[in-house]
Amino acid sequence: MRIVLAVLALAMLATAGCSRFPTYDGPEVTRVVVHKSSRQMYLLHGSEVLRSYDIELGFAPEGDKQVEGDGRTPEGSYIIDRRNPNSAYYLSIGISYPNAEDRAEAAELGQSPGGDIFIHGTPRPWRRAEDWTAGCIAISNREMREVYSMVGLGTQIDILP
Repeated sequence: MRIVLAVLALAMLATAGCSRFPTYDGPEVTRVVVHKSSRQMYLLHGSEVLRSYDIELGFAPEGDKQVEGDGRTPEGSYIIDRRNPNSAYYLSIGISYPNAEDRAEAAELGQSPGGDIFIHGTPRPWRRAEDWTAGCIAISNREMREVYSMVGLGTQIDILP
């Protein structure tokens, strides 16, 4: 019985302070900038680039997202508004698309603007190096762990052509 208790105590000590996700204690990420044309995403603190990533976009990446199902990644200024540790694509952080302007544009076309736009990992351990999402921004799962730990709710994200 003592051996069992000793093993349990050691296991508890070994996992103390460990979390499912890495922690980040560097400068606050104040803004995320995505350049669709160069397939690059930057995490910024003020004007300082903290990290950069190669990205994959929606399967029809040219132009701004207009309606649900068009395969485009939106363009504009948004906010990181949710976190999903149980994403089908490893981990994900939500982008506040659609905004009022996006909804109005889609309404003029008589369609839905869609939604559920995220920065997320992949359903496999590596990136495809080609655009494949339904309009989201994809990075490797390893990179997504880092982004998930660094980017907080309320962070501005600017998605540029």
